[in-house]
Amino acid sequence: MADCPDDLSYSPDHEWVGVGNDAKARVGITDYAAGALGDIVFVSLPAVGDELVIGDVVAELESTKSVSEVFSPLTGLVTGVNEALSDNPGLINEDPYGSGWLFELKMSDPGEVTDLMDSIGYTDQLEKE
Repeated sequence: MADCPDDLSYSPDHEWVGVGNDAKARVGITDYAAGALGDIVFVSLPAVGDELVIGDVVAELESTKSVSEVFSPLTGLVTGVNEALSDNPGLINEDPYGSGWLFELKMSDPGEVTDLMDSIGYTDQLEKE
């Protein structure tokens, strides 16, 4: 079974969210999603200042197998993107919960996080897929 850190929240679309102070959240894709994609060779990220709504297509990940869309798991303002992915998109495969994060946002409604799954709920979803 894929790795699912307990301190993160998860969307049904295989994105993870780590919530920090000041209603800021860091977003990436899960180990399961990175494994399913295969070797990621190109990443298209949102721009700092973009306003996101839950469900928006916010990024694209191109792998040796396919191109996959990343959906915003929260509503908010993009405050940062992982510039390191421009030169090394493989960080997503190597360390999806660490150096392979995608973007950060300031949440419009921090309560939206409660609509996401915890690691147990996400693991249950994976077992059903």
